[in-house]
Amino acid sequence: MRRHFFHSAVSIVCLFVVLSAWTGVAAAQEKDNIGFEWGFGALSGSVKDAKLVSVTRDTLLKSGDQVKMIVKLTTQCFVYLLHETPDGEIVLRFPYDLDQFSADYKVGKNYYIPKGRPWFELDEKIGKETFYLLASPTRLTDLEGLLKKYQSSPMSGKSAAAKDIVSEIRNVRKRFKTFTTTAERPISIGGNVRGLENPNAGRRPDVANITTEILANNFYGKTITVEHK
Repeated sequence: MRRHFFHSAVSIVCLFVVLSAWTGVAAAQEKDNIGFEWGFGALSGSVKDAKLVSVTRDTLLKSGDQVKMIVKLTTQCFVYLLHETPDGEIVLRFPYDLDQFSADYKVGKNYYIPKGRPWFELDEKIGKETFYLLASPTRLTDLEGLLKKYQSSPMSGKSAAAKDIVSEIRNVRKRFKTFTTTAERPISIGGNVRGLENPNAGRRPDVANITTEILANNFYGKTITVEHK
């Protein structure tokens, strides 16, 4: 009887150790390996009366409206922002070029899109402006290869190359569809959410004031469509 009890106790202890080890491994695997702050701001109306609006989902903007974005890494990961214009052109907005990943690419630095103080202004060409925001703990080499192919393609081949890029974005999202975003929340200062602000006449606001913190495991993807009227 005592021997049976001893064997049972040993078995329970072994099972507990195995489960604890498995739980530790699982927890390590589920640890967020993607972290960055992201902001997408839009200014509508005249510069004097314009109000900064945080664009977090599909929205409507008009010709003459201005937009600006920002990326700030909080974890060493790889963030991509691709822009599909109304005529199907694909533009890599971030990084500024693929060589940046091995040069100026640091945690904690604000990267404005477009670079510096300028803002994008929507022109008279109306239609859908689609922005693809992707992030991964490692570089998306297949996507980068397609971007290089697109950039070097003659005008006659750019349409097909652009479709290949959009298809690859869908494929990447499908491969990682089981991975979900851990958190996506507005950044706060002293317990208060960073508010929107009205720019002074002739002065644009800083989109760093409307960023959202994004934490994810293995992959993050978001698509924002702007109906450009």
